[in-house]
Amino acid sequence: MPRAEVGTPKYLANKMKSKGLQRLRWYCQVCEKQCRDENGFKCHAQSEAHLRQMLVVGENAGRHIADFSSQFQHDFVQLLSRRYNTKRVRANQVYQEFIQDKNHLHMNATRWVTLTEFAKHLGRSGIARVDETEKGWFIAWIDSSPKALAKQEASLKKDRATRDDEQRERTLISEQIERAKLEKEGSGEGSASPPAEEGLKREEGAEKVVLSFSAKPAATLDTTTTAPIGLKLTAVKPGVNLLKANPLKRPNVFKSAAPIKSESVEGGNGNDRKRSAPMSAAERLIIEEQERKRRRMDRESVV
Repeated sequence: MPRAEVGTPKYLANKMKSKGLQRLRWYCQVCEKQCRDENGFKCHAQSEAHLRQMLVVGENAGRHIADFSSQFQHDFVQLLSRRYNTKRVRANQVYQEFIQDKNHLHMNATRWVTLTEFAKHLGRSGIARVDETEKGWFIAWIDSSPKALAKQEASLKKDRATRDDEQRERTLISEQIERAKLEKEGSGEGSASPPAEEGLKREEGAEKVVLSFSAKPAATLDTTTTAPIGLKLTAVKPGVNLLKANPLKRPNVFKSAAPIKSESVEGGNGNDRKRSAPMSAAERLIIEEQERKRRRMDRESVV
């Protein structure tokens, strides 16, 4: 039965039925035809068009399989490098994304039967780093571009320089330690045993240390002691705080002055005189001022 022409209702119906992924074993890579069941694939294998294509492939089967394998590897690695870059990822996850395109090159046309063999081939070829875990096979793409190689070389050079600096510092420190040991042995200090560490020891019969927090009585100065020439000692009154006393404080002249005696006013008896009460310094100054004024007025009247 001839294939339905493009745009006919039969062609659209076949496209709607074949929507989504189909079984890989019912796909013919030579004719690029997907069959929906085993009977359809059997009928396709017996068709004249398929037989003619198989005759062409049979003439050089190895070359066709190599072409299909290289094309599959190129598309798979391109998806791995663009989608995940150098990130470690499960191989089955990358394959599931790869076969989402219905027009992709199927694995049954390549020389690899399973995905595990293909992952091992990527590891042996140096295209990706492959490791097996309990969750399956994991792969990570190896970037071999000139730019990436130059960046990796610069990083290795920097690490090598850092390691050389660290090694040089270790060597210098070890030489200094050996030199210090030799100097110590040469000076004779190395032969002498180091002094034993002794803690605090209390001698027997030592006096007991007594701490008292009570206030001591204020000390009084002895006024009978002889003072050197040129120094004058004054007696300190009891109860006076020596710390609060100001030695630079000058005495009050008016308070220390002796009171001036004045004659009392004559009363009924002229022979009786009474001693006046001691006057203050202000009163004394007022009386002296009045006496000076009186004497000045007497001199003026005489003239």
